[in-house]
Amino acid sequence: MAFKNRLLLIVTILLAPAMLLTGCTSAPQIKHESIFYPAPPEKPRLQFLTAISSEDDLTDKKPGLDDFLLGGKETDKTMGRPYAAQAVKGKIYLTDRASNDILQIDLLKNRIRPLRTGGKGTLQTPSGIWIADDGSKYVADLKRKQVVVFDSDDNFLTTLGDATSLERPVDVAVYGERVYVCDMQKHQVVVFDRVTGKLLSAIGKLGDKDGEFNRPTHITVDRQGNLIVNDAFNFRIQKFTPDGKFLQQIGMAGNTPGSMARPKGVVTDLDGNLYVVDAAFENVQIFNPEGKLLMFFGGAGLEPGSMYLPAGIAIDYVNIPYFQKYADENFKIKYLIYVCNLTGSNRLNVYGFGDWIGK
Repeated sequence: MAFKNRLLLIVTILLAPAMLLTGCTSAPQIKHESIFYPAPPEKPRLQFLTAISSEDDLTDKKPGLDDFLLGGKETDKTMGRPYAAQAVKGKIYLTDRASNDILQIDLLKNRIRPLRTGGKGTLQTPSGIWIADDGSKYVADLKRKQVVVFDSDDNFLTTLGDATSLERPVDVAVYGERVYVCDMQKHQVVVFDRVTGKLLSAIGKLGDKDGEFNRPTHITVDRQGNLIVNDAFNFRIQKFTPDGKFLQQIGMAGNTPGSMARPKGVVTDLDGNLYVVDAAFENVQIFNPEGKLLMFFGGAGLEPGSMYLPAGIAIDYVNIPYFQKYADENFKIKYLIYVCNLTGSNRLNVYGFGDWIGK
């Protein structure tokens, strides 16, 4: 897309009136430095809290003279091109397209470290990541054409799939005893048994009808086990039962709120609302379970709260205490939202969704 047309898309989205989760009341008294969505005078529902690109962002430490002169240990302390994120208590895990590794952000120790997996667990081009209820990690690896599985202590466990069953596994999700792998090249969601590793079935085929895909890139599951798939080149999100029965389509190609231009990561909250990253609009749109647009946040740029080639998204209910210090005193955080930016100065944006409790 030409730069002028891309800019027009972004401006159209940013200037369009947002459909808010709650109605407008009297204008809240907000600190000047706080960044909220929607912006005043509307009642805030989401606040940009901080951005993490290196260990220095975890401690508010400025780079020292040694770092300036010697360049520091960049692979140990910084993010390259974070693509996907998942969180457990006290830690955030990212797939990094620059180092081709998993980065662990330790929120208690304020450090970032690569897992540096080796042997059978060596990653080549990690893409999507999913952390199951028992803490085991499932990583879709494009080049290996497999899903690589690690335990809760980050030790290699096993692999799922091979070159005969997977061609370009770009994302993965787990529910119960099933592992769902989004294969962009096969235009399918490939299903494996989580315990035995056996190939169970495949959902979809190339096309634009209900239940068909054109280059699907991201997948998630909701609390009921329903599959939500980003059907990228059809510019829509599709929802299926756990067994692969088509349920719903959300979005369409376009440049207006509720439509999609370059959809990427998808995630749902505990209420069933759907969050969709769009790398062209450089924002995230939020839809209710019926597919109605509620609001959007982000936008193009380098300033705090903006996004630059966003890709993955994750929701986190357990690590709020680590980010509470960034919240406005009148804003009560209910959960965190992480958005991965492939480039720009802010690699992992952290937002808080919640309620305005002030006047």
